[in-house]
Order: sequence, then structure tokens, then C-alpha cells
Amino acid sequence: MQKTIVTISRMFGSGGSEVAAEVARRLGWSLYDNEVIDRVAARLRMTPVQVQAIEERVPSLAQRLATALSLGTPEVLPPAATEGGLTPGEERVVETTRRVIEEAVQRGPCVVVGRGVQCLLAQRADALHVFCYAPMPALVERVMAREGLDRGAAERRIVEMNQQRALYVKRHWQRDWRDVQNYHLCLDTAWTGIAGAAELIARLATERFDL
Repeated sequence: MQKTIVTISRMFGSGGSEVAAEVARRLGWSLYDNEVIDRVAARLRMTPVQVQAIEERVPSLAQRLATALSLGTPEVLPPAATEGGLTPGEERVVETTRRVIEEAVQRGPCVVVGRGVQCLLAQRADALHVFCYAPMPALVERVMAREGLDRGAAERRIVEMNQQRALYVKRHWQRDWRDVQNYHLCLDTAWTGIAGAAELIARLATERFDL
């Protein structure tokens, strides 16, 4: 069976998970999004909430400042901080996540969302790496509608979540999450819409991999 992969990285609020689900539906492939957390949790005998909390561990002030400077982005400081490098629990979660994703792609064509998968599978010739983004006003509108937040709260959540995703990739893969060189295709979902983005990705995968 051909083991072709589409990876979807996404700004919070861009609708990237919805795009991934639609791409998987159009291609008839397996989708690995929140299911990755569920599988990691089962293997480590943890709850999905515990795994997600470890994944979103806030680095120390020094780590966050250094990463923000290297990314060239304004620093937003969440309230808690954990000193030092990776904790034993974090190392276990990262390594188990790696194994879960590698096993998933061995089972056949799939769409995988987030968790630095574009870095993990960067050297594979059978992977198409996509980044979904949108201008801040569009991100805010989507998050306000989806989570019932006011504009200020939505903006703060977007900044915090996107910074956390950038920090996760920097911490574990030593790459800039926003660097276009990580991706084959970057899509403004505010311009394409969810269906339009999914159509472009599915068409490109079909043509690129001769499906």
C-alpha cells in the first residue's frame, strides 16, 4: 500500500483542523488529529487532558525570551513557568508521540495535524507539508464564533496559542514554526475558505503523488 502523507500545521483560528478533515474525506485517507493525543495517553496510561497539559508546558522566562528573540516575534508571557529543559514526563510524551505518528504513516495514506509533524517527516519524499494561516482579524472572528469569546479574549487566546505552537516546534525541533521553508504550500484560509483550501491540497496531493 502506498504510504503518502499530508501534514497540516495551522495557526490557531485558521480552521486548519477542519481543512485536514476535509482533505482526508476527499482523498479517502485516515485522519490523525486529536486521535494522536488519545493514543499517546493510552500508551502512557494518562488522560488526554494530562498529555495535552504536558505538550503545552510553559517554558521558563529565559527560554521564552530566547525563543521569542530567535523567532523575531513579540513575547507574550503566560503566568506559569517550569525551569530547565525537557522534563522526564515531557520527554516520554514527545517520544511516544513520535512513535504513534511513525506507526500511523506506516499503515497507509493519511493526513496528520500539528505536533511538529512537518519536522518529524521533513525528509520523506512522499509527504506534502501544508501551513494554514489567516490575517489576525479573520482568526479573531473565527475564534469568537467558535468559542464564544469577546474580541479581546479571542485576540489574547490566539496570540498565546500561536506562540505556544511556535515554542513547541522550536523546543523540540529547533525550527521556526512560521518559516515557509518547512512547508510545500502555505494557504490563507480567509481567502480560500475551508473547502477551497481542502480542494487545493487534495488536488495537489493527487497530482504530485500520481494517485
